[in-house]
Amino acid sequence: MTSPRLPIAILGAGHIGYAMALLLRPHADDYELLVADRDPERLAAVAALGLNTCTAGSDAELAALVPGRYAVLNALPFHRAVPVATLCARAGVHYFDLTEDVHSTQAIRALAADARTVLMPQCGLAPGFIGIVGNDLARGFDALHDLRMRVGALPRYPQGALRYNLTWSTEGLINEYCNPCEAIVDGQPSRVAALEGYETFALDGVEYEAFNTSGGLGTLTETWAGRARNVDYKSVRYPGHCAILKLLLNDLRLRERRDLLRDILESAVPTTEQDVIVVFASASGLRGGRLVQESYSARIVGGVVDGHALTAIQLTTSSGICAALDLVRAGRLPQRGFVAQEQVALADFLANRFGAAYRVHALDAAPSPGAPPAAEAQV
Repeated sequence: MTSPRLPIAILGAGHIGYAMALLLRPHADDYELLVADRDPERLAAVAALGLNTCTAGSDAELAALVPGRYAVLNALPFHRAVPVATLCARAGVHYFDLTEDVHSTQAIRALAADARTVLMPQCGLAPGFIGIVGNDLARGFDALHDLRMRVGALPRYPQGALRYNLTWSTEGLINEYCNPCEAIVDGQPSRVAALEGYETFALDGVEYEAFNTSGGLGTLTETWAGRARNVDYKSVRYPGHCAILKLLLNDLRLRERRDLLRDILESAVPTTEQDVIVVFASASGLRGGRLVQESYSARIVGGVVDGHALTAIQLTTSSGICAALDLVRAGRLPQRGFVAQEQVALADFLANRFGAAYRVHALDAAPSPGAPPAAEAQV
């Protein structure tokens, strides 16, 4: 018996919403898509893919789209996460988003306590995939000492003093640079300052720096509280970036004027479609009475999906949320309540038709036990 097509609403037709639609479009036997946005130009690009679209910007218009859906995939700005999740919880609709905002995630978790369906935020790259990787590494130890996670969305050809290009939401980027960061320090859940914890490292012959940023850990600090000595997340950049950010945010006090900072970044820092995602995670601890360390690393570039080019950040972010949807549909994840990224098995994610993009488009990646070879992936 053929399974029914499930009605899905994608809210937001920007770079990531468009990429979600592109990934899901070839699977019309499984999913019936509707993409909503307030921008007619964005909707025109989605409509050109042969997909249904509608104009929606107000709360009332968004509320009218939710009832009767199997799931909503939210690609709107972070401040719309809680209102849309509330609509989904009331309507009994599965909810997925990409937010890096800690307060939004906590509010959604509270909503999920009585929800009849799944509420699953933070389904992108970081938070998202890095939490799946980190938890997979951590589970392999009898006693976990240290879990370190590092992610960067970087230009492949950096120029200028910042050595950086805008590749995703400027609002989200500023949140990461300004908001307090969660960590586990000496066994205790802690708050650490953004832009601190500076370090340098080399990966495959390339020099990088890394420093604390907000939101990347998702709920891992709660999951591993009392079971790990140190857990942290840092953003990866090319050397020199952090010092300039400290000048802007601290010395010039632009952390107090985020709208102005956004305008400066968007007018002075070019966007790029030539990007690379750097993922590195390491864990150390005791296994069988011995001190052991294990690591995962990958560099992922953009690629062509269903005849259309996607950047690395588009590909990795949209693949994460589409894989989460697919795994819930397949019964590989809980069917109600709050679902954290660490509840996703890494092998399941990489074997999924959408999550496989993390292997198919990798320049290099550490092998993952149980994952099929890249040649088997269908994206």
